[in-house]
Amino acid sequence: MELRENILQGTLEVFNYKGLKFTMDDIAKNRGISKKTIYKVFKDKEDMFLAVVDYLFDGIKEEEQKVAMDDSLSTIEKVKKILGVMPNSYKDIDFRQLYSVRDSFPKIYEKIEERLENGWELTISLIEKGIAEGVIRPISIPILKMMLEASLEQFFQRDVLVTNRITYMDALEEVVEILVEGITAK
Repeated sequence: MELRENILQGTLEVFNYKGLKFTMDDIAKNRGISKKTIYKVFKDKEDMFLAVVDYLFDGIKEEEQKVAMDDSLSTIEKVKKILGVMPNSYKDIDFRQLYSVRDSFPKIYEKIEERLENGWELTISLIEKGIAEGVIRPISIPILKMMLEASLEQFFQRDVLVTNRITYMDALEEVVEILVEGITAK
């Protein structure tokens, strides 16, 4: 594993148990390297966390590609999986702790928002395919996109998940289920 990725992975591990209050010393200790080594790769904590955001979202995009290429899944299954995709290595990360990032690190929050709002091409093409196949009713894709983005942004803006003891993954699965299946009992 290259040094940059090693540091990013360590950042995720330390974030998981310390939240945003982690220090560069925590990362150095976790990875068994010096702070000086970290500062050769990242100029400061904010720079490192901005890289973590890209690292996380790039991993999610890789998983989306895998789902899209899985011929054993129906179009609906692909849409559901892509809307709630999370690489296995991220499953234990406590994303609920990100609710405080907006106030503490506005640049990082902007980066998260930017990544949430972009890269929807694959998802949109699958939804359009589902509509063409007749397995998804005609919908306004921009509205669906906005609903999912707004839900995820609320997870990062408020402490609702922490307060209600709901994991990020459970919340994401519930949002996707509601968006795809609706709230009507079948």
